[in-house]
Amino acid sequence: MSNTIACNMYDYLSNNFLYNNDINSIHILLNLYDLENNISNIYPKYISVKKLRKHIIRLLRSRKGKHLIASNLGFLIHEDINRLELFLYLEGYKSGYSNKNLTNELEDLTIKHLALNDLYNSKYLFHFNLNIPEIKKLKGNIFNILKDEYKSDSKLNKIMWNYFVKIIKPKIFTLNKYLDKQLTIDYNSNHTFIREEETMITWDELNKIYNEVLKVILRNGLTTYCNAFWYGLNDRVLRRYE
Repeated sequence: MSNTIACNMYDYLSNNFLYNNDINSIHILLNLYDLENNISNIYPKYISVKKLRKHIIRLLRSRKGKHLIASNLGFLIHEDINRLELFLYLEGYKSGYSNKNLTNELEDLTIKHLALNDLYNSKYLFHFNLNIPEIKKLKGNIFNILKDEYKSDSKLNKIMWNYFVKIIKPKIFTLNKYLDKQLTIDYNSNHTFIREEETMITWDELNKIYNEVLKVILRNGLTTYCNAFWYGLNDRVLRRYE
């Protein structure tokens, strides 16, 4: 298979998963990357709906109906965010797993600090344990490199922006369609009134929500990619001692 055909196939499968929610495309990608049987340590950490709601409630703290707005927004876009972060996780893991130079560097530090017997049949290496200063420094350097690449208009940058604009942005700016009116009970000395609480979001508020969600997704998406890269790198070292 030529590189051009392979790249086109990868792009098609990625887009089919991201934009059409086709989970089979991810499994096909993993097979093509030869990772299907090597990812038992994959544990994506998604942005929780609760966390996203807190961001929006804080943003709209002086506004009535802020909890309803945050709840509806979370319901609308949490699956889209999870899909993006799963994709970023797999891409990061694959990139780390296939990076031979960094694998060699991590392996050199590993055998310097750990007994070889400890490596055989181990499930984790330095996935979460950074007690060794040299390992912690290596991870920090790798993360800085990945973040610099992202800032320099990388493919990862474009994927995240395009996905956000095409999938998530439209849902934010049509959020008013999905808001239910709240019932408020007013009491006075003689009567009880039940009235509908207006929750329509202004254009200015929608823009603020848009910018906040964008900031959260880009920040957490990049973190997801970097962590997955590190996990893939560690798993590749362990694979050499199976």
